[in-house]
Amino acid sequence: MKPLNPFIIYLLKFAGVFCTCYFGTLAIIGLAAPGGLYSPFVEKYLDYVSWLKNSLINATAGILSIFNIQTLREPGFVLRIKGGRGVLIAMNCVGYGVYSFWIAFVAANTATFWKKARWMLAGLLILWFINVIRITLLLLAINKGWPMPLGIDHHTWFTIAAYGMIFILIWLYDRKSGNKILNNEKKGRNLHD
Repeated sequence: MKPLNPFIIYLLKFAGVFCTCYFGTLAIIGLAAPGGLYSPFVEKYLDYVSWLKNSLINATAGILSIFNIQTLREPGFVLRIKGGRGVLIAMNCVGYGVYSFWIAFVAANTATFWKKARWMLAGLLILWFINVIRITLLLLAINKGWPMPLGIDHHTWFTIAAYGMIFILIWLYDRKSGNKILNNEKKGRNLHD
């Protein structure tokens, strides 16, 4: 039997990890929400999506406080500028699609566990920070009456920025891995010459 092409193996690993992360997150969202297949255990111990939403709200409020802009947190994951308008951090604001893509990319590649862990964490933190900046700018924009650049909504801008950053991270990841291979080949040639 002919062995599978390494690229096919990579695609299968990527798709498997992506689907696990993405659809697993959707399952957690569904199980943590009252009604339907609600699970109090999932809501209490496994609801990382609500934790992410809280972290986005807290970081946005923290950034605005640096500029002496007071915010109020309201029930239902709403952050409002004091005396102004607010934003609702909905499930599709969390960014679990781009997080899933990044995790799948790193997991499907060959590297040590610790290298993968460092790259995953660094990428997730960068993507999370882009999301915080988006929410901060959106909150300012709706309170100051700023239009969205080029008439494109904030979700699309986040997607563009996040995937742009993912492509930069992929380039850096591949370059870092490629440099090690090239350096090892050069060392090997020098030893044999």
